[in-house]
Amino acid sequence: MKSTYSYDKLFEIGKVDPKVWSSFTEHLGRSIYGGIYDPDKDFSDEHGFRKDVKKEVKDLNLGVIRYPGGNFVSNYNWKDGIGPKKDRKKTMEFAWSSIETNQFGIDDFCEWAEEVGVEPMIAVNLGTGSIRSAAELVEYCNHDHGTYWSDLRIKNGHRKPYNIKYWCLGNEMEGDWQAGHMSAEEYAKKAREAAKMMKWVDKSIKLVACGSSYEMLPTYLEWDRTIMKELYPYVDYISTHNYNMNSGQGNTDFLASWKQLDTHIKNTKNSLNFVQSLQTKYRDKQIKICLDEWNVWNFQDIKLDNLDDLNGMTTFELTSAKKWEEHPAILQEKYSLLDALTVGGLGIDILNNTDAVEIACLAQLLNVIAPITTDEKGNLLKQTIYYPFALLSKYGRGTVLQPQVSGDTQKTSYGVIPVIESATVYDEAKHQLHVFALNSDTENDATLSLNFTRLGKTSLTQHIQFTGNDLEARNTFEDPEKVVPTEATVKDANATDIVLAKGSWNVLNFDVE
Repeated sequence: MKSTYSYDKLFEIGKVDPKVWSSFTEHLGRSIYGGIYDPDKDFSDEHGFRKDVKKEVKDLNLGVIRYPGGNFVSNYNWKDGIGPKKDRKKTMEFAWSSIETNQFGIDDFCEWAEEVGVEPMIAVNLGTGSIRSAAELVEYCNHDHGTYWSDLRIKNGHRKPYNIKYWCLGNEMEGDWQAGHMSAEEYAKKAREAAKMMKWVDKSIKLVACGSSYEMLPTYLEWDRTIMKELYPYVDYISTHNYNMNSGQGNTDFLASWKQLDTHIKNTKNSLNFVQSLQTKYRDKQIKICLDEWNVWNFQDIKLDNLDDLNGMTTFELTSAKKWEEHPAILQEKYSLLDALTVGGLGIDILNNTDAVEIACLAQLLNVIAPITTDEKGNLLKQTIYYPFALLSKYGRGTVLQPQVSGDTQKTSYGVIPVIESATVYDEAKHQLHVFALNSDTENDATLSLNFTRLGKTSLTQHIQFTGNDLEARNTFEDPEKVVPTEATVKDANATDIVLAKGSWNVLNFDVE
């Protein structure tokens, strides 16, 4: 089998924004408590932040981290999480039927984000929360001093404002499961008024409208068109979410689910183009996509047979925890090699849509459907999906080139698609090319033929491959490196035909003269 990808540096998809490689953490399970924050432990620092987690997050070189939700945010009062910890009250967390201790809040998150070198992206509660509370949160975080909320931040030990730039106007508000769920018309009105007040406090902030989350919902895309007709002048991004589930469709279809994400992104892009065409005053304004939740999620801990079951669902029934526990160990997905290959394919598709997608957050970062898992003894585990994401973050920076593709194809539930899916990033400053390639044929090796026009002489310096004979293999605390990338031998630096192992995800690094 052979696929040919031809590139010319004159034909670009777009430049990769650093925020494309971002993540998300929510007050859910052990994402915060036991993940970021684990006080009074010898493996945590004086603020209660896990030192091992800080190191790994720094190494990922993330753009932003979205916080505090997620479903959690739609019933969260941010004021419960500020001030002396001894005075913070425990509250019912309705989204995940847990008890929230409020020992970690906006100040703690911003302090942690600064330590790990990432920019916060904060979601406000537009479900049960008020537009005034959203504006007050911006005041608390971004106003220098001289008002009640900014002076309270100073009193709480944070003299300098956080100057948070990115703000999400709610979360998945079209879903029946969301606290404060509303119609598109209701959301558009509330989000518009929140946007006005938040920008009255700080006109420099960037706002993310809450767009259609999932294709199976009856409001899909119509929601986007409805809200953006109202919100186009007020926001800078529209969000969408995408999870890919292995529900027994077979390896080929699961590995091909990058195509589903591709269609999903293009649908959102088309909706934006439609709304923009109706604008008169704002026709030159470009709204970008914020894919602020994406991952493989097999719902190992939720009674859900497939993603279509989300339609009409009002609550999530968990299998591993009773109701009203404090930060229970829920949604701690155990990822396989097959899951990791699929995540790698999704990352390739994000690169190939970089003209539309400016922010993308792998959901989530720690313990909850996450690349990194921790235990209560101070151990940290890199799950299989960590590796493609880390390699994408490391090498997926520069200009994505537009390919011309020919060669072997396969039939899938998403249509006829290439056996090899690939993306190429040109880092002109470093004179390097980085090629990401997924061979979704789990039975046969395949050859990737690369043709680079007007790029000068190229030399293959490294071939990183992620593969194995057991697609269900998983990393565990007992065997943490069972599934890790390896380096294939580069026999000919001038080779343009590269063999990709069956069922593999690959990074090919070239020097360019």
